[in-house]
Amino acid sequence: TAELLTETERAGSADGYTRHTLHTEPTFSVSAVVWRPGQITEIHDHLVWCSFLVLQGTETENIYDIDGDHLVRIGQRQRPTGSVSGTAPPDDIHQVHNTGDTVAITLHVYGADLSQGTSVRRTYHLKETR
Repeated sequence: TAELLTETERAGSADGYTRHTLHTEPTFSVSAVVWRPGQITEIHDHLVWCSFLVLQGTETENIYDIDGDHLVRIGQRQRPTGSVSGTAPPDDIHQVHNTGDTVAITLHVYGADLSQGTSVRRTYHLKETR
């Protein structure tokens, strides 16, 4: 339930999506991400596996592959409240955003202690062809 965050945390930030670390251990981390309508990540991949649950709203994910020197969008998934999914390297190039008109909140479990950083391995600035 989204009530694991305070009312202020659930409101998000106009500056961009916000990540709230809820728990870390040497082998995993739990965080909640709050997305206001229109907020989006860079195209990126990860260092470790991640599973996530959409607690509120709808999350949209664009999935990419590299073809030579450019990115090709090979899919798009919309995940409404209650959806569960995951991703794992090396085939995890994606971009996540809130295409809905309400705040979206997602709960993530990562396979590493991320208390000192992020799970993002790299971001992509290649030209998208689709």
